[in-house]
Amino acid sequence: MILTDNQILSEIEKGTILVEPFNRACLGTNSYDVHLGRYLATYKDEILDARKHNEIDVFEIPEEGYVLRPETLYLGVTLEYTETLAHVPFLEGKSSVGRLGIDIHATAGKGDVGFCNTWTLEISVTQPVRIYYGMPIGQLIYFEVSGEIENYYNTKANAKYNHRTITPVESMMWKNEF
Repeated sequence: MILTDNQILSEIEKGTILVEPFNRACLGTNSYDVHLGRYLATYKDEILDARKHNEIDVFEIPEEGYVLRPETLYLGVTLEYTETLAHVPFLEGKSSVGRLGIDIHATAGKGDVGFCNTWTLEISVTQPVRIYYGMPIGQLIYFEVSGEIENYYNTKANAKYNHRTITPVESMMWKNEF
């Protein structure tokens, strides 16, 4: 079941959901709007290798915005830091963003219970489009969990994305054994 606006507010009061900064105007009927953070990144190498640590170049979005180009994967980050301690958070794009031809995630829309961080976005576009720091970029939807949780994400020894950051984080696939 998806939490409504009143349920989201109640969970914020209880401390099981945290959004920093929080703006009541960003609370929708059953979601919370998040915004594009100050930084983007691109991979240094043209060919990525799943077994290798693929390094990124991080750069600040200028005041006049930045033009995203097709055939380039950009890593972005949400302005908002979130903690979700009792629900499953899903990050979805906003329809107005999608209508500009911007996809904000390729596969990583679901967070785990216990995820505490900013969200790295996997941004791709269908045609050139100018984006800006602070623009609405997505919405968080919270789902109720059924059953006891044994391993919260923020307490797992092998969690790869637990370090709090304001910049995008590259793939840590290389840390897996395969």
